[in-house]
Amino acid sequence: MVFKRLLGSLGVGGPTVDTVLDPGPVLPGGPLTGQVHLQGGKADFEIEQITLELVARVEDERGDEEREGVVLFDRFTVGGGFRLAEGEHRSLPFTAHLPWETPVTELYGQPLGIILGVRTGLEVAGAKDKGDLDQLTVNPLPVQEAILEALGQLGFGFRSADLELGHVGGTGQRLPFYQEIELSPAPQYAHAINELEVTFLANAGGMDVVLEADKRGGLFTSGEDALTLFTVGYEGVEHRDWNTEVDAWIAQLVERRAAYGSYGSYGHGGHDGHGHGYGHADHHHDGHHDGGRSGPSTAAIVGGVAAGVAVGVVGGMVAAEVVDEIGDAFEDEEDED
Repeated sequence: MVFKRLLGSLGVGGPTVDTVLDPGPVLPGGPLTGQVHLQGGKADFEIEQITLELVARVEDERGDEEREGVVLFDRFTVGGGFRLAEGEHRSLPFTAHLPWETPVTELYGQPLGIILGVRTGLEVAGAKDKGDLDQLTVNPLPVQEAILEALGQLGFGFRSADLELGHVGGTGQRLPFYQEIELSPAPQYAHAINELEVTFLANAGGMDVVLEADKRGGLFTSGEDALTLFTVGYEGVEHRDWNTEVDAWIAQLVERRAAYGSYGSYGHGGHDGHGHGYGHADHHHDGHHDGGRSGPSTAAIVGGVAAGVAVGVVGGMVAAEVVDEIGDAFEDEEDED
């Protein structure tokens, strides 16, 4: 999708900018490529800087009210320092690498309800303008897909996915938000948990997988959340028995809570994964409520994705409309400034 915008700060006759992303989804930690097309205006202009900004629609559940907002989570400079002549057309190819923690937006071609955008910024002779947005589609890393696939084959079902403002305690999280993938329980675990929530926190050397089991309380009992962190590498993904390994993770999570209540103990996961138990004493979301996650499994639950949050509809709005809404939100922020 290509967006055009006249530089409002320069008025009629200013240059226009189009950012065209290369087709196809990208991966967390992978390259984002495309071209920025500039069309000169009715005079020469000094193009001081061209930037790309990654933005996300994020929920903030801190405090008494749940709110949604737009968070900028990375910025790249892709050009600048040249004169754009009157009427001149110039194209600037770019390559930028996404953060490893960039959220996954779709699974097997089905959108998960996560909205990310790439916003173009242009600085011309001291005047700044924030361009419109391209929607960004992110597929899971092979190890993320393998874990979600295993959860689907074990019988877990997709409920929802969202981005939460805050940090998961006890991890090396870098972004100001984290992705929650919420699953309905597999039949063999339905007696123990109401939902399983999954968060992936990737980095260049490997990935933390945070699993949280949520069991709601009854009339005379209190609900409990328990979570466990496992660390996995990127090598040899296709040679591991993920069904067995992930099932052992879930069993360990459930057994730990049964033995220790809402507080976990440190343990070890299978193969090269490390398992660490976290209870409410160790786990927090920096002002966010304890517990709570949202997420998907895969192949076996792709049908659930199609029937649920996804199919391009988020809260009654198609994804492109939400991206436009994000652009409007940024314009409101700039007007306030």
